Amino acid sequence: MSRKLPPLNWLRAFEASARSLSFTRAASELNLTQAAISKQVKLLEHYLSEQLFIRNPRSLELTKTGEAYLPKVRDCFDRLAAGTNEVFGRRRSEMLTIRCMVGFSVNWLAPRLPRLMARHPGLTIRIISSVWGDEFDKEHFDFDIRYGAGKWPGLNAQRLSRETITPVCSPALLQGDNAIRKPEDLADHALLHVLGYEEGWGLWLNAAGLRADIDRGRGLHFDTSLIAFEVAAKGGGIALGRPSMTGEDMASGRLVAPFDLAVPIDEAFHLITPTEDIAHPDARLFRAWLLEEAELAFGPLDRR
Repeated sequence: MSRKLPPLNWLRAFEASARSLSFTRAASELNLTQAAISKQVKLLEHYLSEQLFIRNPRSLELTKTGEAYLPKVRDCFDRLAAGTNEVFGRRRSEMLTIRCMVGFSVNWLAPRLPRLMARHPGLTIRIISSVWGDEFDKEHFDFDIRYGAGKWPGLNAQRLSRETITPVCSPALLQGDNAIRKPEDLADHALLHVLGYEEGWGLWLNAAGLRADIDRGRGLHFDTSLIAFEVAAKGGGIALGRPSMTGEDMASGRLVAPFDLAVPIDEAFHLITPTEDIAHPDARLFRAWLLEEAELAFGPLDRR
């Protein structure tokens, strides 16, 4: 359908003049001369066949027609600005930003990022580490990677990992006078806990048949698994390993699992997104790569 509209610069001159009731102030705002603003408004009036302003010697007044037209023009400019920002705004000019729990970003994401960059060498992304799952702020990042049961009201969650828990420690603790050979030997060593995990030592000790033999709350407590694994690797205690967090250290021999018992848990890492589409042009590319890497690492995952 053909739309017969006045030129945009005439409408801008009218809106700025009507808002300030001054051709001079409108000219300053739009970086034009006062004469140019006055001429554009006159051309608009001629185009519409209606007078929009009463021109007093030292001031302007809107006519009834001008008063009626101003909110329509202003609404159109507001909608145009919002639509332009939505499609072409800051999200297109800024880097794709992912917030990720620090342990997962170091132990799982970082070793895989070179493959992403090799596939998409022109991609620029920003990784922001977090310890606790703060509120999702879509104004500052596009994705969030969190640990939990997968239920965050108002957000979409796609599962990234399949987890089990099993004790891990330095190879040095498998030797010597207090060598760890059976689960009961854990009583002679510090248990390392990570705050924020709901499924932890209590669950594993119950599965191992040690319901009352070991004080499951004793030992050291940390707010990130990175510290727990570092202490464990230095022989300072026993941490609970998860496949997503200890793969690199286990492969290098820095950490070992003294027992075969790996207890499945419900919690996992998830990719969190807002319910609406993500505006950043690289968002779909990154999400597709991340989900592909997750399936390579853990097999098909239930992402309902």
